[in-house]
Amino acid sequence: MVDYHAAGQPYQYGGNGPGSLGGVGDYMAQEDDWDRDLLLDPAWEKQQRKTFTAWCNSHLRKAGTQIENIDEDFRDGLKLMLLLEVISGERLPKPERGKMRVHKINNVNKALDFIASKGVKLVSIGAEEIVDGNAKMTLGMIWTIILRFAIQDISVEETSAKEGLLLWCQRKTAPYKNVNVQNFHISWKDGLAFNALIHRHRPELIEYDKLRKDDPVTNLNNAFEVAEKYLDIPKMLDAEDIVNTARPDEKAIMTYVSSFYHAFSGAQKAETAANRICKVLAVNQENEHLMEDYEKLASDLLEWIKRTIPWLEDRDPQKTIQEMQQKLEDFRDYRRVHKPPKVQEKCQLEINFNTLQTKLRLSNRPAFMPSEGKMVSDINNGWQHLEQAEKGYEEWLLNEIRRLERLDHLAEKFRQKASIHESWTEGKEAMLRQKDYETATLSDIKALIRKHEAFESDLAAHQDRVEQIAAIAQELNELDYYDAPSVNARCQKICDQWDALGSLTHSRREALEKTEKQLETIDQLHLEYAKRAAPFNNWMESAMEDLQDMFIVHTIEEIEGLIAAHDQFKSTLPDADKEREAILGIQNEAQRIADYNNIKLSGNNPYTSVTPQIINAKWERVQQLVPKRDHALQDEQTKQQSNEHLRRQFASQANIVGPWIQTKMEEIGRISIEMNGTLEDQLNHLKQYEQSIVDYKPNIDLLEQQHQLIQEALIFDNKHTNYTMEHIRVGWEQLLTTIARTINEVENQILTRDAKGISQEQMQEFRASFNHFDKDHGGTLGPEEFKACLISLGYDVENDRQGDAEFNRIMSVVDPNNSGIVTFQAFIDFMSRETTDTDTADQVIASFKVLAGDKNYITAEELRRELPPDQAEYCIARMAPYQGPDAVPRALDYKSFSTALYGESDL
Repeated sequence: MVDYHAAGQPYQYGGNGPGSLGGVGDYMAQEDDWDRDLLLDPAWEKQQRKTFTAWCNSHLRKAGTQIENIDEDFRDGLKLMLLLEVISGERLPKPERGKMRVHKINNVNKALDFIASKGVKLVSIGAEEIVDGNAKMTLGMIWTIILRFAIQDISVEETSAKEGLLLWCQRKTAPYKNVNVQNFHISWKDGLAFNALIHRHRPELIEYDKLRKDDPVTNLNNAFEVAEKYLDIPKMLDAEDIVNTARPDEKAIMTYVSSFYHAFSGAQKAETAANRICKVLAVNQENEHLMEDYEKLASDLLEWIKRTIPWLEDRDPQKTIQEMQQKLEDFRDYRRVHKPPKVQEKCQLEINFNTLQTKLRLSNRPAFMPSEGKMVSDINNGWQHLEQAEKGYEEWLLNEIRRLERLDHLAEKFRQKASIHESWTEGKEAMLRQKDYETATLSDIKALIRKHEAFESDLAAHQDRVEQIAAIAQELNELDYYDAPSVNARCQKICDQWDALGSLTHSRREALEKTEKQLETIDQLHLEYAKRAAPFNNWMESAMEDLQDMFIVHTIEEIEGLIAAHDQFKSTLPDADKEREAILGIQNEAQRIADYNNIKLSGNNPYTSVTPQIINAKWERVQQLVPKRDHALQDEQTKQQSNEHLRRQFASQANIVGPWIQTKMEEIGRISIEMNGTLEDQLNHLKQYEQSIVDYKPNIDLLEQQHQLIQEALIFDNKHTNYTMEHIRVGWEQLLTTIARTINEVENQILTRDAKGISQEQMQEFRASFNHFDKDHGGTLGPEEFKACLISLGYDVENDRQGDAEFNRIMSVVDPNNSGIVTFQAFIDFMSRETTDTDTADQVIASFKVLAGDKNYITAEELRRELPPDQAEYCIARMAPYQGPDAVPRALDYKSFSTALYGESDL
């Protein structure tokens, strides 16, 4: 319901709050509307009066009338109703012609009712205010009419009203330099945007390139005059008012710009129509291109399928596996090289077909019907036939290859076994036919018999190979091997030879057994000799090896063990000599029997290669090596006794120096924790302690000399001490480093005390607190120990969110490297910062600001006037030029300089 009677209430419009023109807000976002207090700005009221008056007259002149004063000429409601009829094209109720106030109120109410009927919710605008000539209410009402009838219906790319009008302006002015339309106030102050709108639609009216951004009045007047003269858009704005106002009235600008939109709407419709036609044609062209692509791709794919299927259906077998493997390789090339692109083509064909049908359906075109035989189903049928042929071809290839592989394997197996057998039988017939046993000795005969027995075993073992060769040849015949005749011939030759070998083997065995019995007596003596000579010969060889063996010992015990073993060996020599004489006696007895019976012994003992000459030569060599071994062991014993003396000498000194170093390290640890007196007293005490350590250096040097002798003697272990020279060196270096570091810590504490003004009592209190929580006396605190220490000193770092944050801040100060420990020096530095006053970057910045007279920059002259010359020049040389908006020539940036002094940025 329209509120006509809210007289006396303040007029408000813009936004969506109470008292606003809610109906307007329903169709236009008030994202950048005015602050309500600014409605009282007389400059803006002046702009609105002029603009709204010109806008109303641009419509009223169509009815042959106009207004002069916007808040006076609408008071009787007549011209207001006429304005609404002109801009809406509709008839309003007949107005009342009386001059009385009630007649005027009724006419205005009829106009307000009509506005409300268009969906505009009017709040706080009543007929009485209009009749009374309330300027602000009248302007608000006209602005509501402008929004409803001139701006609301603007639509650009799914945006409407104010946003649509702004987007239209941005699209039209985008190609123009120095034009950036972001709003309806300051973006129009230089006049270029108005000229760009006109030039975009009527380029012959504006010479845009001659306009200058720095001459806004000329630009604005040029646009207003051209629009009024050639576009029938009345001059609604005043150039000087716009230029001289910090922010021109948004409603006035929007009203004037909407006139341009409506003036050019015809051209916009033509452009939209052209775009529509281009879009339709582009869709049609793209669809035709997809159809052509489909037809070509389908033809190529079907032709390839037609050409490939006969190749896959060829089942002509080959004789050799190489030929079949070439076929398989061709098939693999087909699978790997030729088919994958066709799979892609088939997939792309189906995608293109589905995409084309979807696009045709969405653009209301008839569905695409491919040429006969080129449907997707035809291609799928052809592809299925191809897959079936491919599967059958692959199975056939694999079966054929397996068959040929089996044949090749069997043939190769036959050849290998036949070659092995033929190689084994080579020379066997000649060996079986020879008469070597007729001049052999008994040992030769026995060896020949054993050799013949081994041959018989070997012959029996080869029986299985001969049977395998015959079986393979039979299988090759059954599988129709192409080279079966040569296989059969070779197999028959092998079988005939095998029978001949069997007969010869039996004949040779009978001859060997007959000869064996004739030489057994002499052979028994040779056998006895061999049985005893072999172990004795081995014993002498082992003895010679042991006597000549190099030995390496490191202790006196080891050399004494070797000497004892050598003495034990020498005690066995008499018994060994008796065994030697017994063995030689057996050989002499065999020779005596042969001579007595006129038996000619051919060659040496058949059972052994160890002759009496060899036994005597080796025995003589053993006798020579024994004294040499005695001398070598005695020399080594003397050397080991000397080495043992060096070990004991080094161990005696090391067992004194090592514990001394360890004791001093423990004493330094206690001194660093239990320091008493002033820091200067502690420093003097530590330096005296350091000197006492340095005075101990000759003991280390003596140990180094003894170690040198041990190294020269190549002594690598010492059971008399657990200390090595390396341990002593490391301990000595750690001792010197620890005392030096402890002295340095006290010196740093003195520097910290003097620099920060910390009293001796405070320093002792810090040391006591630190030592109390250093439970392991390691000179550092862990995070939990440090937290407990802080709590004892009154810091609020308990286990809550605020306490944890404060503790993390303190840890970042005392342990910037996140090592997990807090040293006493870091603890002292932190406590000194907490308990003493120090300069900060902010304090220095504040001091410079005082010298600069409260400016954000300072000049070289001010620095030279306020600071000593050398310090002034130091600042001038390092301060960067000031870049702020209030900068003046030769202004310097003292803020960044001060920050850099405290390491917060690069100086």
